[in-house]
Amino acid sequence: MAQQEIICCSVCLDLLKEPVTIPCGHSYCMRCIGNFWDGEVAKGIYSCPQCRQTFTPRPVLVKNTMLADLVEELRNRELQAAPDDGCYAGPADVGCDSCTGRKLKAIKSCLVCLVSYCEKHLQPHYNSPGFKNHKLAEPSKKLQDNICSNHDEVMKMFCRTDRQCICYLCSVDEHKGHDIVTAAAARTEMQRELGESQQKVQQKIQDRKKDVTVLQQEVEAIDRSADEAVRDSEKLFTQLICLIVERSSEVMQQIRSQQKAEVSRAEELQEKLEEEIAELSRRDAELQQLSTMEDNAQFLSNYLSLPHLSESSHSDIKIYPVRYFEEVMAALSAVTNKLQEILSEEWGNISLVDVDVLLSPAVPMTRAGCLRYSHEITMDPNTPHARLSLSEGNREVSFTDNKNSYSSHPDRFTSVCQVLSTESVTGRCYWEVEWSGTGVGVAVAYKDIDRTSQEGKFGFNEKSWSLYDYGQSCQFRQNCISTSLSSYQSCKIGVYLDHSAGLLSFYSVSETMTLLHRVQTTFTQPLYAGFWLYRFGDTVEFV
Repeated sequence: MAQQEIICCSVCLDLLKEPVTIPCGHSYCMRCIGNFWDGEVAKGIYSCPQCRQTFTPRPVLVKNTMLADLVEELRNRELQAAPDDGCYAGPADVGCDSCTGRKLKAIKSCLVCLVSYCEKHLQPHYNSPGFKNHKLAEPSKKLQDNICSNHDEVMKMFCRTDRQCICYLCSVDEHKGHDIVTAAAARTEMQRELGESQQKVQQKIQDRKKDVTVLQQEVEAIDRSADEAVRDSEKLFTQLICLIVERSSEVMQQIRSQQKAEVSRAEELQEKLEEEIAELSRRDAELQQLSTMEDNAQFLSNYLSLPHLSESSHSDIKIYPVRYFEEVMAALSAVTNKLQEILSEEWGNISLVDVDVLLSPAVPMTRAGCLRYSHEITMDPNTPHARLSLSEGNREVSFTDNKNSYSSHPDRFTSVCQVLSTESVTGRCYWEVEWSGTGVGVAVAYKDIDRTSQEGKFGFNEKSWSLYDYGQSCQFRQNCISTSLSSYQSCKIGVYLDHSAGLLSFYSVSETMTLLHRVQTTFTQPLYAGFWLYRFGDTVEFV
Protein backbone atom coordinates (compact mmCIF):
# COMPACT_ATOMS: atom_id res chain seq x y z
CA MET A 1 0.00 0.00 0.00
CA ALA A 2 2.85 2.42 0.84
CA GLN A 3 4.59 1.70 -2.49
CA GLN A 4 1.38 2.41 -4.35
CA GLU A 5 0.96 5.78 -2.59
CA ILE A 6 4.54 6.75 -3.59
CA ILE A 7 3.94 6.26 -7.31
CA CYS A 8 0.52 7.93 -7.35
CA CYS A 9 0.01 11.33 -8.94
CA SER A 10 -0.83 13.93 -6.30
CA VAL A 11 -3.07 15.72 -8.83
CA CYS A 12 -5.34 12.85 -10.05
CA LEU A 13 -4.61 10.60 -7.03
CA ASP A 14 -4.24 7.62 -9.37
CA LEU A 15 -1.24 5.60 -10.55
CA LEU A 16 1.17 7.63 -12.68
CA LYS A 17 0.47 7.62 -16.41
CA GLU A 18 3.53 8.52 -18.54
CA PRO A 19 5.40 9.56 -15.36
CA VAL A 20 7.69 12.60 -15.53
CA THR A 21 9.97 14.02 -12.86
CA ILE A 22 10.29 17.80 -12.61
CA PRO A 23 13.46 19.61 -11.36
CA CYS A 24 12.38 19.61 -7.70
CA GLY A 25 12.23 15.78 -7.76
CA HIS A 26 8.45 15.28 -7.58
CA SER A 27 6.77 13.07 -10.17
CA TYR A 28 3.45 13.57 -11.96
CA CYS A 29 1.48 12.26 -14.90
CA MET A 30 2.71 14.09 -17.98
CA ARG A 31 -0.81 15.29 -18.79
CA CYS A 32 -1.62 16.33 -15.17
CA ILE A 33 1.46 18.54 -14.70
CA GLY A 34 1.13 19.86 -18.25
CA ASN A 35 -2.43 20.96 -17.64
CA PHE A 36 -1.39 22.51 -14.31
CA TRP A 37 1.35 24.54 -15.91
CA ASP A 38 -0.93 25.59 -18.76
CA GLY A 39 -2.85 27.49 -16.09
CA GLU A 40 0.29 29.37 -15.09
CA VAL A 41 1.30 30.56 -18.57
CA ALA A 42 0.05 34.06 -17.85
CA LYS A 43 2.34 34.35 -14.83
CA GLY A 44 5.40 33.20 -16.69
CA ILE A 45 6.44 31.29 -13.58
CA TYR A 46 5.79 27.58 -13.17
CA SER A 47 5.57 25.86 -9.77
CA CYS A 48 5.41 22.40 -8.23
CA PRO A 49 1.86 21.54 -6.96
CA GLN A 50 3.37 19.95 -3.85
CA CYS A 51 6.40 21.93 -2.69
CA ARG A 52 5.56 25.17 -4.56
CA GLN A 53 9.14 25.55 -5.91
CA THR A 54 9.10 27.80 -9.00
CA PHE A 55 10.84 27.33 -12.33
CA THR A 56 11.70 29.73 -15.11
CA PRO A 57 11.51 28.99 -17.97
CA ARG A 58 8.98 26.16 -18.20
CA PRO A 59 10.83 22.83 -17.73
CA VAL A 60 10.87 20.41 -20.59
CA LEU A 61 9.02 17.21 -19.62
CA VAL A 62 10.74 13.92 -20.31
CA LYS A 63 9.26 10.51 -19.54
CA ASN A 64 10.88 8.79 -16.50
CA THR A 65 11.38 5.31 -17.99
CA MET A 66 12.44 3.66 -14.73
CA LEU A 67 9.38 5.01 -12.92
CA ALA A 68 7.21 4.03 -15.90
CA ASP A 69 8.48 0.45 -15.66
CA LEU A 70 7.78 0.42 -11.91
CA VAL A 71 4.27 1.71 -12.46
CA GLU A 72 3.65 -0.87 -15.16
CA GLU A 73 4.85 -3.68 -12.90
CA LEU A 74 2.60 -2.46 -10.08
CA ARG A 75 -0.35 -2.16 -12.45
CA ASN A 76 0.16 -5.76 -13.58
CA ARG A 77 0.19 -6.88 -9.96
CA GLU A 78 -3.07 -5.05 -9.33
CA LEU A 79 -4.62 -6.70 -12.35
CA GLN A 80 -3.59 -10.11 -11.04
CA ALA A 81 -4.99 -9.32 -7.59
CA ALA A 82 -8.05 -7.49 -8.93
CA PRO A 83 -11.31 -8.22 -7.07
CA ASP A 84 -13.78 -10.60 -8.63
CA ASP A 85 -16.89 -9.35 -10.35
CA GLY A 86 -18.86 -9.74 -7.14
CA CYS A 87 -16.91 -6.82 -5.63
CA TYR A 88 -17.85 -4.42 -8.41
CA ALA A 89 -20.97 -2.31 -8.11
CA GLY A 90 -23.94 -3.48 -10.14
CA PRO A 91 -27.03 -1.48 -11.18
CA ALA A 92 -28.70 -2.13 -7.82
CA ASP A 93 -25.57 -1.45 -5.74
CA VAL A 94 -24.11 1.77 -4.37
CA GLY A 95 -20.79 2.46 -6.13
CA CYS A 96 -17.71 4.01 -4.58
CA ASP A 97 -17.56 7.69 -5.50
CA SER A 98 -13.73 7.71 -5.24
CA CYS A 99 -13.09 4.85 -7.68
CA THR A 100 -12.09 5.76 -11.25
CA GLY A 101 -13.01 3.48 -14.09
CA ARG A 102 -15.08 0.52 -12.97
CA LYS A 103 -16.40 1.28 -9.48
CA LEU A 104 -16.24 -1.10 -6.55
CA LYS A 105 -19.17 -1.61 -4.20
CA ALA A 106 -19.39 0.97 -1.45
CA ILE A 107 -19.39 -0.46 2.08
CA LYS A 108 -20.16 2.82 3.88
CA SER A 109 -21.52 6.27 3.16
CA CYS A 110 -20.24 9.33 5.03
CA LEU A 111 -23.06 11.61 6.17
CA VAL A 112 -20.62 14.52 6.47
CA CYS A 113 -18.76 14.10 3.19
CA LEU A 114 -21.96 12.92 1.49
CA VAL A 115 -19.80 10.43 -0.39
CA SER A 116 -19.88 6.62 -0.51
CA TYR A 117 -16.62 4.66 -0.18
CA CYS A 118 -15.35 1.18 -0.94
CA GLU A 119 -13.11 -0.57 1.56
CA LYS A 120 -9.95 0.85 0.02
CA HIS A 121 -11.02 4.49 -0.10
CA LEU A 122 -12.71 4.30 3.31
CA GLN A 123 -9.40 3.71 5.12
CA PRO A 124 -8.63 7.43 5.70
CA HIS A 125 -11.88 7.71 7.69
CA TYR A 126 -10.56 5.01 9.99
CA ASN A 127 -6.91 6.10 10.15
CA SER A 128 -6.87 9.90 9.87
CA PRO A 129 -7.80 12.00 12.95
CA GLY A 130 -9.36 14.59 10.63
CA PHE A 131 -12.26 12.23 9.93
CA LYS A 132 -12.96 11.18 13.50
CA ASN A 133 -16.12 13.33 13.73
CA HIS A 134 -17.52 12.03 10.46
CA LYS A 135 -20.52 9.74 10.75
CA LEU A 136 -20.57 6.56 8.67
CA ALA A 137 -23.77 4.77 7.68
CA GLU A 138 -24.88 1.97 5.42
CA PRO A 139 -24.35 2.73 1.72
CA SER A 140 -27.10 4.91 0.31
CA LYS A 141 -27.95 6.26 -3.13
CA LYS A 142 -29.96 9.08 -1.57
CA LEU A 143 -27.12 11.06 0.00
CA GLN A 144 -27.93 14.00 -2.23
CA ASP A 145 -31.38 14.13 -0.61
CA ASN A 146 -29.54 15.57 2.42
CA ILE A 147 -28.50 18.61 0.37
CA CYS A 148 -30.76 21.67 0.46
CA SER A 149 -32.01 22.32 -3.06
CA ASN A 150 -32.14 26.08 -2.40
CA HIS A 151 -28.75 26.66 -0.79
CA ASP A 152 -26.72 23.56 -1.73
CA GLU A 153 -25.89 23.01 1.94
CA VAL A 154 -26.22 19.91 4.11
CA MET A 155 -29.55 19.89 5.93
CA LYS A 156 -28.52 19.53 9.57
CA MET A 157 -31.51 21.36 11.08
CA PHE A 158 -35.17 20.42 11.57
CA CYS A 159 -38.10 22.82 11.47
CA ARG A 160 -40.76 21.66 13.94
CA THR A 161 -43.21 24.20 12.57
CA ASP A 162 -43.12 22.84 9.01
CA ARG A 163 -41.92 19.37 10.06
CA GLN A 164 -39.09 19.17 7.54
CA CYS A 165 -35.28 19.10 7.42
CA ILE A 166 -33.55 22.36 6.46
CA CYS A 167 -30.04 23.76 6.22
CA TYR A 168 -28.66 26.51 8.46
CA LEU A 169 -29.33 29.14 5.74
CA CYS A 170 -33.00 28.12 5.60
CA SER A 171 -33.25 28.85 9.35
CA VAL A 172 -32.45 32.53 8.72
CA ASP A 173 -34.35 32.73 5.46
CA GLU A 174 -37.82 31.28 4.73
CA HIS A 175 -37.96 29.45 8.09
CA LYS A 176 -36.98 32.47 10.16
CA GLY A 177 -38.90 32.62 13.45
CA HIS A 178 -39.93 28.96 13.28
CA ASP A 179 -39.34 26.40 16.01
CA ILE A 180 -36.02 24.95 14.84
CA VAL A 181 -33.74 22.36 16.45
CA THR A 182 -30.87 20.27 15.24
CA ALA A 183 -31.69 17.18 13.23
CA ALA A 184 -30.03 15.09 15.94
CA ALA A 185 -32.30 16.57 18.65
CA ALA A 186 -35.37 16.04 16.47
CA ARG A 187 -34.23 12.47 15.84
CA THR A 188 -33.97 11.87 19.61
CA GLU A 189 -37.54 13.14 20.16
CA MET A 190 -38.99 11.16 17.30
CA GLN A 191 -36.99 8.10 18.29
CA ARG A 192 -38.75 8.24 21.66
CA GLU A 193 -42.14 8.57 19.94
CA LEU A 194 -41.13 5.74 17.64
CA GLY A 195 -40.33 3.58 20.66
CA GLU A 196 -43.74 4.31 22.19
CA SER A 197 -45.47 3.52 18.90
CA GLN A 198 -43.47 0.34 18.60
CA GLN A 199 -44.51 -0.71 22.11
CA LYS A 200 -48.16 -0.08 21.22
CA VAL A 201 -47.80 -2.09 18.03
CA GLN A 202 -46.08 -4.93 19.89
CA GLN A 203 -48.83 -4.86 22.54
CA LYS A 204 -51.46 -5.04 19.82
CA ILE A 205 -49.61 -7.94 18.27
CA GLN A 206 -49.67 -9.75 21.62
CA ASP A 207 -53.37 -8.94 22.05
CA ARG A 208 -54.16 -10.23 18.58
CA LYS A 209 -52.12 -13.37 19.22
CA LYS A 210 -54.19 -13.93 22.36
CA ASP A 211 -57.34 -13.40 20.29
CA VAL A 212 -56.07 -15.92 17.75
CA THR A 213 -55.37 -18.38 20.57
CA VAL A 214 -58.88 -17.86 21.98
CA LEU A 215 -60.35 -18.28 18.50
CA GLN A 216 -58.33 -21.46 17.94
CA GLN A 217 -59.58 -22.79 21.28
CA GLU A 218 -63.11 -21.85 20.24
CA VAL A 219 -62.68 -23.72 16.94
CA GLU A 220 -61.27 -26.75 18.79
CA ALA A 221 -64.24 -26.63 21.18
CA ILE A 222 -66.62 -26.41 18.22
CA ASP A 223 -64.91 -29.38 16.59
CA ARG A 224 -65.11 -31.41 19.78
CA SER A 225 -68.75 -30.45 20.31
CA ALA A 226 -69.60 -31.25 16.68
CA ASP A 227 -67.87 -34.64 16.87
CA GLU A 228 -69.73 -35.44 20.07
CA ALA A 229 -73.02 -34.28 18.55
CA VAL A 230 -72.43 -36.44 15.47
CA ARG A 231 -71.72 -39.47 17.65
CA ASP A 232 -74.76 -38.83 19.84
CA SER A 233 -77.06 -38.14 16.88
CA GLU A 234 -75.83 -41.28 15.14
CA LYS A 235 -76.55 -43.23 18.32
CA LEU A 236 -80.03 -41.69 18.65
CA PHE A 237 -80.89 -42.31 15.02
CA THR A 238 -79.61 -45.87 15.33
CA GLN A 239 -81.85 -46.38 18.35
CA LEU A 240 -84.77 -44.83 16.47
CA ILE A 241 -84.14 -47.06 13.45
CA CYS A 242 -83.84 -50.14 15.68
CA LEU A 243 -87.11 -49.22 17.40
CA ILE A 244 -88.88 -48.81 14.06
CA VAL A 245 -87.43 -52.10 12.77
CA GLU A 246 -88.52 -53.82 16.00
CA ARG A 247 -92.05 -52.41 15.73
CA SER A 248 -92.14 -53.36 12.05
CA SER A 249 -91.19 -56.94 12.91
CA GLU A 250 -93.90 -57.10 15.57
CA VAL A 251 -96.55 -55.85 13.14
CA MET A 252 -95.43 -58.34 10.49
CA GLN A 253 -95.60 -61.15 13.04
CA GLN A 254 -99.08 -60.10 14.16
CA ILE A 255 -100.33 -59.97 10.58
CA ARG A 256 -98.82 -63.36 9.75
CA SER A 257 -100.17 -64.90 12.96
CA GLN A 258 -103.68 -63.63 12.21
CA GLN A 259 -103.32 -64.78 8.63
CA LYS A 260 -102.39 -68.31 9.78
CA ALA A 261 -105.31 -68.49 12.21
CA GLU A 262 -107.87 -67.27 9.69
CA VAL A 263 -106.54 -69.54 6.94
CA SER A 264 -106.57 -72.55 9.31
CA ARG A 265 -110.18 -71.85 10.31
CA ALA A 266 -111.19 -71.50 6.68
CA GLU A 267 -109.42 -74.71 5.69
CA GLU A 268 -111.10 -76.65 8.55
CA LEU A 269 -114.49 -75.35 7.51
CA GLN A 270 -113.74 -76.17 3.89
CA GLU A 271 -112.86 -79.79 4.83
CA LYS A 272 -116.16 -80.25 6.70
CA LEU A 273 -118.08 -78.73 3.87
CA GLU A 274 -116.45 -81.08 1.41
CA GLU A 275 -117.39 -84.09 3.64
CA GLU A 276 -120.96 -82.85 3.74
CA ILE A 277 -120.97 -82.43 -0.04
CA ALA A 278 -119.78 -86.06 -0.44
CA GLU A 279 -122.55 -87.31 1.87
CA LEU A 280 -125.16 -85.30 0.00
CA SER A 281 -123.82 -86.60 -3.30
CA ARG A 282 -124.32 -90.20 -2.09
CA ARG A 283 -127.91 -89.39 -0.96
CA ASP A 284 -128.58 -87.77 -4.31
CA ALA A 285 -127.41 -90.94 -6.11
CA GLU A 286 -129.70 -93.12 -3.95
CA LEU A 287 -132.66 -90.85 -4.59
CA GLN A 288 -131.91 -90.84 -8.29
CA GLN A 289 -131.83 -94.64 -8.33
CA LEU A 290 -135.10 -94.85 -6.33
CA SER A 291 -136.84 -92.46 -8.68
CA THR A 292 -136.23 -94.81 -11.62
CA MET A 293 -137.85 -97.96 -9.98
CA GLU A 294 -140.86 -99.26 -11.93
CA ASP A 295 -142.20 -101.51 -9.14
CA ASN A 296 -144.50 -99.33 -7.07
CA ALA A 297 -144.53 -101.57 -4.01
CA GLN A 298 -140.76 -101.79 -4.07
CA PHE A 299 -140.50 -97.98 -4.50
CA LEU A 300 -142.74 -97.33 -1.52
CA SER A 301 -140.94 -99.83 0.65
CA ASN A 302 -137.51 -98.42 -0.19
CA TYR A 303 -138.62 -94.79 0.14
CA LEU A 304 -140.13 -95.37 3.57
CA SER A 305 -136.96 -97.08 4.73
CA LEU A 306 -134.72 -94.08 3.79
CA PRO A 307 -133.17 -92.41 6.85
CA HIS A 308 -134.02 -88.79 7.53
CA LEU A 309 -131.63 -86.24 6.05
CA SER A 310 -129.71 -84.69 8.92
CA GLU A 311 -129.57 -80.92 9.22
CA SER A 312 -126.30 -79.31 8.17
CA SER A 313 -124.19 -78.14 11.07
CA HIS A 314 -123.02 -75.15 9.01
CA SER A 315 -125.14 -72.17 8.31
CA ASP A 316 -124.83 -70.34 5.07
CA ILE A 317 -121.30 -68.96 4.72
CA LYS A 318 -121.07 -65.33 3.86
CA ILE A 319 -117.79 -63.68 2.73
CA TYR A 320 -116.90 -60.49 4.57
CA PRO A 321 -113.87 -58.25 3.99
CA VAL A 322 -111.03 -58.96 6.37
CA ARG A 323 -111.30 -55.86 8.57
CA TYR A 324 -108.45 -56.80 10.88
CA PHE A 325 -105.72 -55.95 8.39
CA GLU A 326 -107.36 -52.70 7.39
CA GLU A 327 -107.45 -51.66 11.04
CA VAL A 328 -103.77 -52.53 11.40
CA MET A 329 -102.88 -50.48 8.31
CA ALA A 330 -105.03 -47.59 9.51
CA ALA A 331 -103.28 -47.59 12.90
CA LEU A 332 -99.86 -47.87 11.23
CA SER A 333 -100.72 -45.02 8.86
CA ALA A 334 -101.77 -42.84 11.80
CA VAL A 335 -98.46 -43.53 13.59
CA THR A 336 -96.52 -42.72 10.41
CA ASN A 337 -98.36 -39.44 9.93
CA LYS A 338 -97.77 -38.46 13.55
CA LEU A 339 -94.06 -39.29 13.28
CA GLN A 340 -93.75 -37.26 10.08
CA GLU A 341 -95.55 -34.37 11.75
CA ILE A 342 -93.18 -34.46 14.74
CA LEU A 343 -90.12 -34.64 12.51
CA SER A 344 -91.38 -31.77 10.35
CA GLU A 345 -91.97 -29.53 13.36
CA GLU A 346 -88.88 -30.40 15.38
CA TRP A 347 -86.53 -30.61 12.40
CA GLY A 348 -86.93 -26.88 11.89
CA ASN A 349 -85.64 -26.30 15.41
CA ILE A 350 -82.62 -28.49 14.71
CA SER A 351 -81.77 -26.62 11.52
CA LEU A 352 -82.08 -23.24 13.27
CA VAL A 353 -79.25 -23.99 15.71
CA ASP A 354 -76.10 -22.10 14.76
CA VAL A 355 -72.53 -22.29 16.01
CA ASP A 356 -70.84 -19.31 17.67
CA VAL A 357 -67.45 -18.79 16.02
CA LEU A 358 -66.88 -15.04 16.20
CA LEU A 359 -65.49 -13.50 19.35
CA SER A 360 -68.31 -10.89 19.39
CA PRO A 361 -71.42 -12.52 17.85
CA ALA A 362 -74.60 -10.58 17.17
CA VAL A 363 -77.00 -10.09 20.07
CA PRO A 364 -80.47 -11.60 19.49
CA MET A 365 -83.00 -8.82 18.95
CA THR A 366 -86.20 -10.78 19.65
CA ARG A 367 -87.48 -13.19 22.28
CA ALA A 368 -87.61 -15.93 19.66
CA GLY A 369 -83.95 -15.29 18.93
CA CYS A 370 -83.09 -15.49 22.63
CA LEU A 371 -85.11 -18.67 23.13
CA ARG A 372 -82.82 -20.43 20.69
CA TYR A 373 -80.24 -20.32 23.50
CA SER A 374 -82.57 -21.28 26.34
CA HIS A 375 -81.16 -23.66 28.96
CA GLU A 376 -82.97 -25.63 31.63
CA ILE A 377 -81.56 -24.53 34.98
CA THR A 378 -82.19 -25.83 38.48
CA MET A 379 -81.17 -24.52 41.91
CA ASP A 380 -78.43 -26.18 43.90
CA PRO A 381 -79.99 -27.59 47.14
CA ASN A 382 -76.63 -27.10 48.90
CA THR A 383 -76.70 -23.30 48.44
CA PRO A 384 -80.03 -21.76 49.72
CA HIS A 385 -80.15 -19.75 52.95
CA ALA A 386 -82.10 -21.38 55.81
CA ARG A 387 -85.06 -19.00 55.19
CA LEU A 388 -85.38 -20.17 51.58
CA SER A 389 -87.24 -23.31 50.52
CA LEU A 390 -86.88 -25.09 47.18
CA SER A 391 -89.78 -26.76 45.41
CA GLU A 392 -89.72 -30.33 44.13
CA GLY A 393 -87.50 -30.28 41.06
CA ASN A 394 -85.49 -27.35 42.49
CA ARG A 395 -86.88 -24.83 39.97
CA GLU A 396 -88.78 -22.58 42.41
CA VAL A 397 -87.62 -20.91 45.62
CA SER A 398 -89.69 -19.10 48.26
CA PHE A 399 -88.99 -17.04 51.38
CA THR A 400 -90.41 -18.98 54.37
CA ASP A 401 -91.59 -17.83 57.80
CA ASN A 402 -89.46 -20.35 59.65
CA LYS A 403 -85.90 -21.46 59.15
CA ASN A 404 -85.26 -24.78 57.46
CA SER A 405 -83.01 -27.29 59.15
CA TYR A 406 -80.57 -27.64 56.28
CA SER A 407 -77.37 -29.61 56.75
CA SER A 408 -74.16 -27.65 56.98
CA HIS A 409 -72.41 -27.22 53.64
CA PRO A 410 -69.55 -24.92 52.50
CA ASP A 411 -71.62 -23.74 49.51
CA ARG A 412 -74.60 -22.62 51.62
CA PHE A 413 -75.38 -18.91 52.05
CA THR A 414 -75.55 -18.22 55.78
CA SER A 415 -75.82 -14.42 55.91
CA VAL A 416 -77.84 -13.37 52.84
CA CYS A 417 -81.10 -14.94 51.60
CA GLN A 418 -79.68 -16.13 48.32
CA VAL A 419 -79.40 -19.29 46.21
CA LEU A 420 -77.26 -20.33 43.21
CA SER A 421 -77.92 -22.69 40.32
CA THR A 422 -76.52 -26.19 40.04
CA GLU A 423 -75.49 -25.71 36.40
CA SER A 424 -72.94 -23.15 35.24
CA VAL A 425 -74.01 -20.82 32.44
CA THR A 426 -71.28 -20.45 29.81
CA GLY A 427 -71.25 -19.80 26.10
CA ARG A 428 -74.53 -18.25 24.94
CA CYS A 429 -77.40 -18.86 27.40
CA TYR A 430 -80.90 -17.49 27.94
CA TRP A 431 -83.32 -18.13 30.78
CA GLU A 432 -86.51 -16.55 32.09
CA VAL A 433 -87.76 -16.22 35.65
CA GLU A 434 -91.16 -15.27 37.08
CA TRP A 435 -91.46 -13.76 40.51
CA SER A 436 -94.06 -12.50 42.95
CA GLY A 437 -93.95 -10.67 46.27
CA THR A 438 -92.13 -7.59 47.52
CA GLY A 439 -88.71 -7.74 45.92
CA VAL A 440 -86.31 -10.03 44.12
CA GLY A 441 -82.76 -10.01 42.83
CA VAL A 442 -81.94 -11.85 39.59
CA ALA A 443 -78.19 -12.34 39.29
CA VAL A 444 -75.18 -14.15 37.86
CA ALA A 445 -72.13 -14.83 40.03
CA TYR A 446 -68.84 -16.69 40.20
CA LYS A 447 -68.82 -19.89 42.20
CA ASP A 448 -66.23 -18.56 44.69
CA ILE A 449 -68.47 -15.68 45.87
CA ASP A 450 -68.49 -15.15 49.67
CA ARG A 451 -71.20 -17.30 51.33
CA THR A 452 -70.83 -16.23 54.97
CA SER A 453 -71.13 -12.41 55.12
CA GLN A 454 -73.06 -9.47 53.73
CA GLU A 455 -70.16 -8.86 51.34
CA GLY A 456 -71.43 -11.83 49.38
CA LYS A 457 -74.71 -10.14 48.46
CA PHE A 458 -75.27 -10.16 44.71
CA GLY A 459 -74.05 -6.95 43.08
CA PHE A 460 -72.12 -5.74 46.15
CA ASN A 461 -68.79 -7.24 45.04
CA GLU A 462 -66.63 -7.85 41.98
CA LYS A 463 -67.88 -11.42 41.59
CA SER A 464 -71.56 -10.87 40.83
CA TRP A 465 -73.96 -8.83 38.69
CA SER A 466 -77.60 -8.39 39.78
CA LEU A 467 -80.87 -6.78 38.73
CA TYR A 468 -83.02 -5.81 41.77
CA ASP A 469 -86.75 -5.28 41.36
CA TYR A 470 -88.86 -3.90 44.23
CA GLY A 471 -92.09 -3.50 42.29
CA GLN A 472 -92.07 0.31 42.13
CA SER A 473 -88.35 0.70 41.48
CA CYS A 474 -85.67 -1.21 39.62
CA GLN A 475 -81.88 -0.99 39.74
CA PHE A 476 -78.76 -2.78 38.56
CA ARG A 477 -75.80 -3.36 40.89
CA GLN A 478 -72.23 -4.50 40.39
CA ASN A 479 -69.32 -3.99 42.77
CA CYS A 480 -71.51 -1.73 45.00
CA ILE A 481 -72.24 0.63 42.08
CA SER A 482 -75.97 1.13 41.59
CA THR A 483 -77.66 2.14 38.33
CA SER A 484 -81.34 3.18 38.50
CA LEU A 485 -83.50 1.71 35.74
CA SER A 486 -86.91 2.52 34.33
CA SER A 487 -89.78 0.72 36.07
CA TYR A 488 -91.77 -1.86 34.11
CA GLN A 489 -95.09 -3.65 34.53
CA SER A 490 -94.02 -7.28 34.23
CA CYS A 491 -93.18 -9.99 36.73
CA LYS A 492 -91.18 -11.98 34.19
CA ILE A 493 -87.49 -11.26 33.61
CA GLY A 494 -85.33 -12.63 30.80
CA VAL A 495 -81.55 -12.95 31.13
CA TYR A 496 -79.26 -13.31 28.09
CA LEU A 497 -75.58 -14.15 28.60
CA ASP A 498 -72.76 -14.39 26.06
CA HIS A 499 -69.88 -15.47 28.29
CA SER A 500 -67.03 -15.31 25.74
CA ALA A 501 -68.15 -11.89 24.47
CA GLY A 502 -68.58 -10.57 28.05
CA LEU A 503 -72.19 -9.57 27.35
CA LEU A 504 -75.00 -9.70 29.95
CA SER A 505 -78.53 -8.39 29.21
CA PHE A 506 -81.69 -8.17 31.35
CA TYR A 507 -85.14 -7.93 29.72
CA SER A 508 -88.69 -7.31 30.85
CA VAL A 509 -90.78 -10.05 29.23
CA SER A 510 -94.51 -9.70 28.58
CA GLU A 511 -96.24 -9.59 25.21
CA THR A 512 -93.08 -7.85 24.05
CA MET A 513 -89.49 -7.97 25.29
CA THR A 514 -87.94 -4.72 26.55
CA LEU A 515 -84.24 -4.29 27.29
CA LEU A 516 -83.75 -3.08 30.89
CA HIS A 517 -79.96 -3.06 31.14
CA ARG A 518 -76.92 -4.40 29.29
CA VAL A 519 -73.39 -4.95 30.61
CA GLN A 520 -70.22 -5.26 28.51
CA THR A 521 -67.33 -6.67 30.54
CA THR A 522 -64.89 -9.58 30.69
CA PHE A 523 -65.87 -12.75 32.52
CA THR A 524 -62.88 -14.69 33.85
CA GLN A 525 -64.72 -17.67 35.40
CA PRO A 526 -67.84 -19.74 34.71
CA LEU A 527 -71.02 -18.02 35.93
CA TYR A 528 -73.99 -19.38 37.89
CA ALA A 529 -77.55 -18.05 37.93
CA GLY A 530 -78.73 -16.80 41.31
CA PHE A 531 -81.70 -15.29 43.22
CA TRP A 532 -82.02 -12.98 46.20
CA LEU A 533 -85.38 -12.74 48.04
CA TYR A 534 -86.46 -9.77 50.15
CA ARG A 535 -89.01 -11.01 52.70
CA PHE A 536 -91.57 -13.63 53.65
CA GLY A 537 -93.94 -14.49 50.80
CA ASP A 538 -91.51 -13.70 47.96
CA THR A 539 -91.17 -16.45 45.36
CA VAL A 540 -89.23 -16.81 42.12
CA GLU A 541 -88.96 -19.69 39.69
CA PHE A 542 -87.33 -20.64 36.41
CA VAL A 543 -89.93 -20.57 33.64
